[in-house]
Amino acid sequence: MFSRFLKSKPTITWSKIEPLQSESIKPFFELEAPQNEMIKEQLNKLIVVKLNGGLGTSMGCKGPKSLIAVRHDLTFIDIVMQQIQHLNITYGVDIPLVLMNSFSTDEDTKRILRKYRNVKVSVYSFNQSRYPRIDKETLMPIIRTLSAAHSSWYPPGHGNFYESFHASGLLDTFLADGKEFCFVSNIDNLGATVDLSRFLNILNFLCNHPQNDFIMELTDKTRADIKGGTLINYDGRLRLLELAQVSKDHYDDFTSVIVIFNKAFRTIGTTLMDLEIIVNHKHLSNLGLNVIQLESAAGAAVKNFQGSIGEEL
Repeated sequence: MFSRFLKSKPTITWSKIEPLQSESIKPFFELEAPQNEMIKEQLNKLIVVKLNGGLGTSMGCKGPKSLIAVRHDLTFIDIVMQQIQHLNITYGVDIPLVLMNSFSTDEDTKRILRKYRNVKVSVYSFNQSRYPRIDKETLMPIIRTLSAAHSSWYPPGHGNFYESFHASGLLDTFLADGKEFCFVSNIDNLGATVDLSRFLNILNFLCNHPQNDFIMELTDKTRADIKGGTLINYDGRLRLLELAQVSKDHYDDFTSVIVIFNKAFRTIGTTLMDLEIIVNHKHLSNLGLNVIQLESAAGAAVKNFQGSIGEEL
């Protein structure tokens, strides 16, 4: 990723951005519900991946965000487990939960998973990569040894999912088990669920339209969603545009014109993804250093699929 960063030029030319074509967006009300006899077969092709690399520091808590109690003493991960167990029991299926941990959350998460041994959910986990932070002035890594403090490292964004998932061996395991569809969302996004009133229609669409191998769910943007990425038409293909990729000259255009943003996505695929690099600038007060983090967004993979579409709520 670093060598690509050194060679790369700005990836977005604003004049090349075009309005989304009507065929690129599928309104939810046009998606048909599956026949009752097909629900079990379709659900058995699914795995649920939750991005579990974040800490709860922004919420004033220590440790993984997934372990924060949010309702009636239930944590994010408690609620996710309940949701998937309900589906498994109701339909007699085996939808596994897969957690993508980071070096900051892996140990605590594995410890807490022991309490779910009697839950009707098969749980798997893998670690995403960790990269050294880079000195903004010298473009050199700030670490001196591999045992450097946690603050010298960072997880390179959820776009690292594809590479890390493949490297973990879990992709081959699930393909051999007949799984075909992967539902991915943040662990703290309790609205991104395999719910019976909505997601079954999306899964049914995927099963019956194999040419559409990537679906990104879209919802109307609010004033609070300025930082969220958005789906655009760029050089004739769908592409995800994140705020960090927008120059200051076009910041107002981004925040006022684009009205949909990425909430969650479902994807299948096994190839290496070509994802845009997002440069995230940070200041480490403990070291007095300005650093950069090279990251990527999972939704940016939308351009790697020929049949990508957006599904609008």
